[in-house]
Amino acid sequence: MKLDIKGLKKVFKRLIRKKRYSIPAVFGILFAATFLLFIFKDIPSPTRLASSSIPQSTQIYDRNGKLLYAIYANKNQSFVSLNSIPKYMQKATIAIEDRSFYQHGAIDIKGIARAAYSIVFKKQLQGGSTLTQQLVKTSLLTPERTITRKIKEVILSFATEAVYSKSKILEMYLNQVPYGGTAYGVEAASQMYFGKHVQELDIAESALLAGLPEAPTTYSPFGAHPELAKQRQEEVIRNMYEQGYITRDEQEKALKEKLNFQKLSNNIKAPHFVLYVKDLLVKKYGQKVVEEGGLKVTTSLDLILQEYAQASVSAEVTSLKRYNASNGAAVITSPKTGEILAMVGSTDYFSPTIDGNVNIALAYRQPGSSIKPINYAVGLIHNYTAATPFIDEKICYPNIGEPPYCPVNYDGKFRGVIQMRFALANSINIPAVKMLKLNGTQSMISTASAMGISTFTNPSRYGLSLTLGGGEVTMLDMATAYGVFANGGYRIDLHPIIKVTDSKGKTLEEYKPLTSPIFGKKALPEGVSYIISSILSDNDARAMAFGTNSPLRIGNLPVAVKTGTTNDYRDNWTIGYTPSYVVVVWVGNNDNKPMSGLVSGITGAAPIWHVLMAHMLEKKTAEPFQKSFNIVQKAICSISGLLPGNSGCPTRFEYFIKGTEPKMTDLGNQKIFIDKKTNTPAKAGQTEDVEEKESVLVTEPGGGTYCVNCAHPDQATPTPTP
Repeated sequence: MKLDIKGLKKVFKRLIRKKRYSIPAVFGILFAATFLLFIFKDIPSPTRLASSSIPQSTQIYDRNGKLLYAIYANKNQSFVSLNSIPKYMQKATIAIEDRSFYQHGAIDIKGIARAAYSIVFKKQLQGGSTLTQQLVKTSLLTPERTITRKIKEVILSFATEAVYSKSKILEMYLNQVPYGGTAYGVEAASQMYFGKHVQELDIAESALLAGLPEAPTTYSPFGAHPELAKQRQEEVIRNMYEQGYITRDEQEKALKEKLNFQKLSNNIKAPHFVLYVKDLLVKKYGQKVVEEGGLKVTTSLDLILQEYAQASVSAEVTSLKRYNASNGAAVITSPKTGEILAMVGSTDYFSPTIDGNVNIALAYRQPGSSIKPINYAVGLIHNYTAATPFIDEKICYPNIGEPPYCPVNYDGKFRGVIQMRFALANSINIPAVKMLKLNGTQSMISTASAMGISTFTNPSRYGLSLTLGGGEVTMLDMATAYGVFANGGYRIDLHPIIKVTDSKGKTLEEYKPLTSPIFGKKALPEGVSYIISSILSDNDARAMAFGTNSPLRIGNLPVAVKTGTTNDYRDNWTIGYTPSYVVVVWVGNNDNKPMSGLVSGITGAAPIWHVLMAHMLEKKTAEPFQKSFNIVQKAICSISGLLPGNSGCPTRFEYFIKGTEPKMTDLGNQKIFIDKKTNTPAKAGQTEDVEEKESVLVTEPGGGTYCVNCAHPDQATPTPTP
């Protein structure tokens, strides 16, 4: 139907000429007529609900054109009568989707009001559409979110209710709406998820299926977040009980029932990655387009590398059983482009014993000490240096309303004076906490967010333990953040999708990565990344904790790497990088059970990381980190971090951001009063049993002074500091 513009002009002139209507009224009439003509243009007939179109599959490929998975290769749909669908399935659908289905008309004013109240006052998303509206939307209309489409939806809903009975509408809904995958309708869904006919479903199974149409990808037990499927099922069961469809005993039994799912066909390659990409596609293009649009998707994944990484993680985790570690995950990226080259979400996607279908790469886990480089990067921004000395000794911090916070090192030892380079390289906790105290948690959170950590959303939740891994992160975020170090301070967001074309070959999106990080977003000032990379790639600097030939060393190649283990041994990480690759590895248990205390440092994730990084760098030439223009090198005293002068102190070379080099000269031995009985510095005002002695004194940021030659008994009671 085409709008008759000339005809409208004639009508307009006649109405004006006869002076029966004012000009504004005429404009209103013509506007309404034009609007209705536009709305009813190409509007489908509700009788089309009895027909169905054949969807085209969406195919997902790796970067080299190898097929990973064909999504919805055909529309698996089997019509069954309403009488053949269990009452539990019908009631579960009504309970969660449209509780007043049999009482209202095409639209539910009360339902819309409830949804608005929930969104505004409870901050919870809740739909207000009726089953009729949902049927019309999924079967007759496109997924576009426009006022015009919504008006068509309402008009068609009234027409549908005029043509069909409520029971028929419910039957069509249960037979036509998508339940995820190739399953359209409850019979196909029952077969796909449970391997049984719809007539055989019990309450718990019906509730799981009833919760899917709202968001089949999000709530799929085979999706990226299967835990959401369980939460949604429990919500449906509670609604059924509250609305009187089941008894309390039936509710309790259904909530406790363990569902036995039909295995997802194992012809899917890189399942965690594929489902992650699918979720991204659905969010961008809508469920219908992904299910039926015939998209061709080229991803960044390298299938050969993916299979190598999967085999390596699975093999290495097998050897960790004695440490009570049952699962592992790995992510490999190209920091220059943000492309995800491999994503291993668990040792075995199809393993029910470890909840293998949960993608750990997307899960919130605590990073342990692997977060420390960000804290020290903030310190460098604040003009502290890799030579800044910290006093590693017992210390406590006040904690309002709680016991004092008294951090400890992983081995329970204290090392006296230790400079930033060695504190970070050996992952000593107390200097890291002191660094955060100087920086402030807000500064660390701001820098972490700029580098790609998206989970530090509420600063009030975090204290000084943030630098030891007290805030949750994801593996993908950590890959992005460490990519900033690899890129010399520039952030390149992850890009798992390279190109998407529609069924006609039209390009919908294409990522053309630029090989120079300068085109990314600058997250760190010049020089900060180089110094962090210098520390993390310094095999000699980390020898105190790891030795000189640990799994963190990849031959003589310059590779930066950091480990991290939570103090409860629930998460163990190793993250390393070169200018070309970032490799993130995690081991632990999906159910958060602690591992053996032996899983830390160079055990657990580190051997897996070594295998993967060594594979990435095999036959590659050394790729050093590029010094920025503002990096200078100076000889400093290896204890105080000051200029040697004539003090005779042992020296070493250190890198500095220009302008932060030490200006003061080391004074060497200084006279100090010592308690002769304890060989410790005399207390203020002490006159008995004291003698004057020469010693090296080191002052840390904040004013703490340390006597290098004095005794420092570890058993001393920690003194709270402001």
